[in-house]
Amino acid sequence: MTHPLIPKIIEIATPIAENLGLEVVDIVFQTNKRPPVLRVDIRNPQGDTSLNDCEGVSRGLEIALDQSQVIPGSYVLEISSPGISRQLNSDRDFMAFKGFAVIVKTYAPYLDQKEWRGRLQKRDEETVYLNQKGRAIAIPRDLIAKVQLDDHR
Repeated sequence: MTHPLIPKIIEIATPIAENLGLEVVDIVFQTNKRPPVLRVDIRNPQGDTSLNDCEGVSRGLEIALDQSQVIPGSYVLEISSPGISRQLNSDRDFMAFKGFAVIVKTYAPYLDQKEWRGRLQKRDEETVYLNQKGRAIAIPRDLIAKVQLDDHR
């Protein structure tokens, strides 16, 4: 069953996406998570959806939702598209996908693991920081083979 706030969120999100030449294709509000997760799927009718497209919608929608106060309390906003590259490389990628579920794969085991899953917190010169169910994980960048979005969370 669709969450009762979805029609209002669509009303707010659609003009923001359209102003950027994009379409809103789906909205899911996962209230069973803490904090709740609002996922907005977008697409670019002209071709592949870029990280810049997701970032633009995220910034505009975040402001509009905060101003409208349609969602009470805190929540996580995720903007995604099936057309975007799933691997994060640039500083911009890491900023745009802060708070998103990611998979970090290391070249060699780090603390007895080669694969880490969690929510991306940040990246600095030496380290990538994840949140695993409230626990902070700091993985040295020189051990990391790749960081990609986790589509299964």
